[in-house]
Amino acid sequence: MRTDSPGSVFWRRFKRNKLAVAGGIIVLLLFVVAALAPIVSPYKPNEIDRKYILMPPSLAHPFGTDDLGRDVLSRMIYGSKISLAVGFVSVSIATFIGLIVGAVAGYYGKWIERIAMRFIDIMLTIPTFFLILAVMAFMDPNLWVTYLAPEVQRILEVVIIDPNIMTIMIVIGLTGWMGVARLVRAEFLSVKERDYVMAARALGASDLRIIFRHILVNSMAPVLVSAVLGIAGAVLVESALSFLGIGVQPPTPSWGNILTLGKDNIEIAWWLSVFPGLAILVTVLGYNLLGEGIRDSIDPRLWESDRT
Repeated sequence: MRTDSPGSVFWRRFKRNKLAVAGGIIVLLLFVVAALAPIVSPYKPNEIDRKYILMPPSLAHPFGTDDLGRDVLSRMIYGSKISLAVGFVSVSIATFIGLIVGAVAGYYGKWIERIAMRFIDIMLTIPTFFLILAVMAFMDPNLWVTYLAPEVQRILEVVIIDPNIMTIMIVIGLTGWMGVARLVRAEFLSVKERDYVMAARALGASDLRIIFRHILVNSMAPVLVSAVLGIAGAVLVESALSFLGIGVQPPTPSWGNILTLGKDNIEIAWWLSVFPGLAILVTVLGYNLLGEGIRDSIDPRLWESDRT
């Protein structure tokens, strides 16, 4: 019998899942393309050439051009940075809130748990996408920026450029934490009764130390899976908001607002709909395959068959 570590068992199981490996490769390629956008992009995203308005795919423009003569491939490459940034930042916000709420509710229980779970139930009854639509429709993206320190405003201008993009990240994050909170709460209810937690409590460890040092680190596996799958959902939400015209605003490139151009020119410029649509499809599929592969690989109930 082999005595492999959980990490080696996870990696061996993950490598055997071809679909998960394919999803990981897709996600890795997206990261590389987004990081190297200024290098791999054949044109600047907002470079206008009126001689090539609505030109179909060609050697000069592999994904064609839009109604202003801008290269669609270049705009999609730069748009990948927006989609990935929105996905990661919004999921990070949602995960942080979910971890705190779920940890407090699961560890302390009693009336704290009841209040937290009832609030989560109320939030879950509200259709998330329509809540985001309402918030985005009535919120001025530049309003909250004025309350930030000038140094922070300059950082946002350099890193994010558009306050509207940061608003999207925050809104998606603030409306997507409930699932994480329920996962963490369920894990805490199970883990807090184990012997090593009882021993830490008997030795006089503080609640904060028990929560973050002993319980939370052993409850992160389902949270990791939820976060990976949540990025795919955030990319879809951002694309839908941009498609409806209340997300990323032109001229900033986004897969969603490229799709909007495709809708307006569907009869004469099919490439404006097909290529960004495929990009969204492949991205969401890649994250879902990766998340499901991680979930299957970290299931401890399946480890014994791999160790023997």
